[in-house]
Amino acid sequence: MTARTRKLIGAIALLIFLGAYVWAAVIIGAGRITLAPHWAQLAYFLIAGLLWVIPAGLLVRWMQRPNTAPAAQRRR
Repeated sequence: MTARTRKLIGAIALLIFLGAYVWAAVIIGAGRITLAPHWAQLAYFLIAGLLWVIPAGLLVRWMQRPNTAPAAQRRR
């Protein structure tokens, strides 16, 4: 797979993932967390605000991998 194709797929996957992640975090944050103590709310929002970085970073690392085939072989 070429780097260009990988970046296109990765960008689309990242947008879908972030949309779903934000939606889930907001649903949880607006529902059950409002009844929790303030320290639990703070912990939830700190964790939810940083947790998306791990899968997004793995996806970006996959997107940045070099091409698997040399350029001379792709031209044939």
